[in-house]
Amino acid sequence: MAASSTADQGSLRRVLGFWGTAAVSVGVMAPTLAMSVVGPEPTRLVGRAAPLAFVAAAALVLAVSAGFLNLSGEFAHAGSVYAFVGHSVGPRSGAFTGWVLLGTYLVFPWVSVAGITTFAQGLLRTLGVDPPDWYLLALAGWLVVGLLAAGGIRPTSRALLAFEAAAILLILALMAVIVHAITTGSAPAAQRVDIAVFTLPDGVPVSALVLAATAAFLAFAGFESAGSLGEEARAPRRVVPRAMLATITAGAIFYVACVAVQSWGFGTDPAGVARFASSSAPLGELAATYAGPGLAAGLYAVAVVSAVGAGLGCVLVAVRTLFAFGRDGLLPHILARVSPRSGAPSAALGLEMGVGLILISGFRLAGTTPIGMFFALATIGVLNLLVMYTITNLAAAGHHWRNHGPVRRMLLPLVGALIAVAVLVQTIWPPVTALPVVVVGWLVLGGLFVFIDRVRLRDALPEPEG
Repeated sequence: MAASSTADQGSLRRVLGFWGTAAVSVGVMAPTLAMSVVGPEPTRLVGRAAPLAFVAAAALVLAVSAGFLNLSGEFAHAGSVYAFVGHSVGPRSGAFTGWVLLGTYLVFPWVSVAGITTFAQGLLRTLGVDPPDWYLLALAGWLVVGLLAAGGIRPTSRALLAFEAAAILLILALMAVIVHAITTGSAPAAQRVDIAVFTLPDGVPVSALVLAATAAFLAFAGFESAGSLGEEARAPRRVVPRAMLATITAGAIFYVACVAVQSWGFGTDPAGVARFASSSAPLGELAATYAGPGLAAGLYAVAVVSAVGAGLGCVLVAVRTLFAFGRDGLLPHILARVSPRSGAPSAALGLEMGVGLILISGFRLAGTTPIGMFFALATIGVLNLLVMYTITNLAAAGHHWRNHGPVRRMLLPLVGALIAVAVLVQTIWPPVTALPVVVVGWLVLGGLFVFIDRVRLRDALPEPEG
């Protein structure tokens, strides 16, 4: 899979340090967006102990990350798991894993655009403005994400960091207002700080905690995105795994703290738990209750900004995977074209934006709501992601076994693979929709893709210079 030397191709630029690399993982994981939607489901499953579910989820994610941390410390490549697995197991396995990754990030940006649309509608209604047709809002989000992605990796990573930092600061301000109210006795229903949120209520089985942790696990999806910056980070074998680990750690602290304060804000009594579990916009409800409509509008605004950042980060990952496939001849070489001005893979970006426009338009023509589009595409993306997590961890375990590495470096990825499989099973069983069939179809296409390209896959996967 030698790189093409055609005139329309180029190299990515190594311009990112630790913060720029971490910004992509943070942007894709989108902690602000996650806190806007993820908390109610664990609350429904384990009641007041939702924060405990996030503690358990963080432990699961750390185990699943083991394979990524190990392999990204050895291999640096724009194709991320395409190269990690390719170098560890073989080019065919690597190409298939890259295909699975592509199945996630071809659709994930447009999950974020659906989020942009939903939160923009909420913001306009809060301001007393009747929102236009959701397709217009989605097109605006699509355009903003595309323009930002075309600007080059350094300004894009800075925008990601700024977007998510602003959103996190406003959420922390709301958390401070809630804590002040409940510790000074001015909470509307005499809510109070209750450390029992870190224990299971009587009568709630451990199996319910496992299910809740599975739901909370999905809030960490995207932590591995920094792996796609192996050719744009300086000292990538050191910076990329550190960026992933820092994203998981900081995200875990933020999630546990925010869900605990949300639980206190709604109340840990049965009535408060029921309100939290049934809330479609918990942060907005809490803001309206504790700080008034002004902060509620502000939270809708930062949710829009966070969704833009998430979409931008997802586009970056998809584009770099397409770039790597194009450069190595697995997809048309034109996908390896790099803009001489920004250094961004321009042809790959054009393809990703075209996919997004088709999906958004298709859902609108089908009469789907933005929430319907959000959950349909999120389901497809998450299922592909869990398959990719499984393969990558198995590849890491096999790599360390063949190289006679320490036992723990083999066992941790095996545990991570088992966890990813367990989460995958919990996500698809019992079956609720036919969307898993779409994912199976994508995996079958990936198998055909690898079979058809088997001649080119016989060549060794080269590691980019630098």
